[in-house]
Amino acid sequence: MSDAGWSVLQSAMYADRSQRSIDRSTLRRVLRFARPHRRTISQFLALATLSAILGVTTPVLAGWTVDAIVDGRDASVVVRLALIIAAIAVVETGVGLFERLRSSELGEGLILDLRRQVFAHVQRMPIAFFTRTHTGALVSRLNNDVIGAQRAFTSALAGVVTNVIAVALTLGVMLNLSWQITVLAMVMLPVFVIPARRVGAKVGQLRREAAGHDAAMSSQMTERFSAPGATLVKLFGRPDEEVAEFGNRAQRVNDIGVRSAMAMEIFFRALMLVSGLAQALVYGLGGYMALQGDLEPGTVVTMALLLTQLYAPLTALATARLDVVTAMVSFERVFEVLDLEPMIAERADAIEVPPGPVSVELDSVRFAYPSADRVSLASLEEVAVMDDRAGVEVLHGVSLQVEPGQLVALVGPSGAGKSTLASLIPRLYDVDEGHVRLSGIDVRDLTFASIRRTVGVVTQDGHLFHDTIAANLRYGAPDATDDDLWAALANARLDRLVRSLPDGLETVVGERGYRLSGGERQRLTIARLLLAGPKVVILDEATAHLDSESELAVQEALAVALAGRSALVIAHRLSTIRAADAILVIEDGRIVEQGTHHELLARGGRYAELHDTQFAPQDHEAPTVSG
Repeated sequence: MSDAGWSVLQSAMYADRSQRSIDRSTLRRVLRFARPHRRTISQFLALATLSAILGVTTPVLAGWTVDAIVDGRDASVVVRLALIIAAIAVVETGVGLFERLRSSELGEGLILDLRRQVFAHVQRMPIAFFTRTHTGALVSRLNNDVIGAQRAFTSALAGVVTNVIAVALTLGVMLNLSWQITVLAMVMLPVFVIPARRVGAKVGQLRREAAGHDAAMSSQMTERFSAPGATLVKLFGRPDEEVAEFGNRAQRVNDIGVRSAMAMEIFFRALMLVSGLAQALVYGLGGYMALQGDLEPGTVVTMALLLTQLYAPLTALATARLDVVTAMVSFERVFEVLDLEPMIAERADAIEVPPGPVSVELDSVRFAYPSADRVSLASLEEVAVMDDRAGVEVLHGVSLQVEPGQLVALVGPSGAGKSTLASLIPRLYDVDEGHVRLSGIDVRDLTFASIRRTVGVVTQDGHLFHDTIAANLRYGAPDATDDDLWAALANARLDRLVRSLPDGLETVVGERGYRLSGGERQRLTIARLLLAGPKVVILDEATAHLDSESELAVQEALAVALAGRSALVIAHRLSTIRAADAILVIEDGRIVEQGTHHELLARGGRYAELHDTQFAPQDHEAPTVSG
């Protein structure tokens, strides 16, 4: 009986969603999505039907047993009926286990399919999607909403079918035995459902408030427990206020938990009372009819037993629409992500980057960052309305050429468009006008895989996963041997450090590589790039935040990484790009100067101003990147 009560209460907790209509197109899509699992669904429904039949059979046999005892029949009849009841119990147990197995296979199979599809789809989204999306909201789609969608089959849709079967069989038998008792018993049903709406709505409101506090605590913990967040708290934070804020939210969740528990306990106790009253009705009216000779004693027992099995499916069906709508909401949220088309897609007839040395060309490139409504969803950004304003153009007709084996440097003030320009080459974004070409072929005509193999990037905050050194290196070359890893580490001037570590290549680098110094992280990302062996290398201020000693080690590693490759270097420190074949000065999304280091100094223009600003009053020599 408590299971029935919980079913009603849980459904009522989402009563506010019942105002929504069930979108038939979503329902059809759900059914199409479930088509690969139709065999499992059929077996599950068949087992549920058999379980319902067995559930009705036992009370009937129990009634026959009572009648046999009252009538004084031969003991063998009672024993035979008892053995049949025992056999049914054994079969019912086996059927229940197989039913649960099929239900689990169905539910977990749907979770697997949905998670795979959502994860694969998100992987195809452009980088602009990730710069706008709230990571927690996106992860929630893969966890909470996927599991909620799974309930559409294991709890809602399948539950409707099995409960209909159970109610039909049980009511049929009860009406056949005594329609008067059956009708009076049904009068008690609203006493089950109506209070659940009010109590459930209250509990639902409390749980939503608790969920909000839980989310806030999770966000606070995620931000404060990360290495950068913990550092910020140590430097500027107010620990007492942090603890107090967290404690207040935790206390509120505690209070809500107590109130919710008491509300549910009161509800369940009320349901048990109603159940007892219904049982009393059956025994009272049934016993009277039996004494009057209108009903067999065994029939009274059968009716009482059947009544306990009737309320569960009836109460579930009374709120079935709420269950289905709630499950459909989860499906809609999952489909919302799957329906968001990637702004950057690979053409069906895309080709590979031609073999041999690779040149890089930007031809009259114009670019503006896309508006939010083109790349994301309001629910994933946790905003009410998406920002549909078009982005401001940040590159204005930029053209440049990097020949095979040549090193071209980009310099200029922050926000000039250097990193934006570099992000167009590996096709993290698509240009609005103009062309980006590799070996004379527009990147939009190339396969993603060949672009990844051809173009390697080292950023100023080279990202590492919370994994071993070996795993981080093999992310760029999955088939690399240990000898390959050591060779790359040697070229990156990092092999001595790794050999000195107790676990060597199996050393875990920590979240974002924070167990390593900045220079060590950069050299590890350079080693990863060397393993991948791209023909085009982009360095986005790879030494911007390093000390002189670390910069020297990284520059030596970069000299190996760039040898014989086409390279585009974004530099803040002009001393690092003196030997570049060409230096391009970018301001406000335009190339305002270009030439070699000496040519630009002699010209006395913007580059010379930047140089004088950095090196006045004297020109200190520093290691240089050479091609």
